Amino acid sequence: MGREFNVLALVKGEERYVYVYEDSNGEALLEALRAHAADPDLTFNWFDAAVLTQKAREQMAHADTMTAQPMPRF
Repeated sequence: MGREFNVLALVKGEERYVYVYEDSNGEALLEALRAHAADPDLTFNWFDAAVLTQKAREQMAHADTMTAQPMPRF
């Protein structure tokens, strides 16, 4: 089976923030979101970081439930 990636994207006007990560790199993603929110040169703010953090946690929780379930047989 190939590697699986999660994608989070935020469009703010003309800017695009796209984060691609694996479940095992969730902490690195959260650190990146915090760093981007703290950067005064970006339009990415703390509200954006909070929303994407919640979405990432939902994706990680969903991935956990998917790996806990047996694969369907065809």
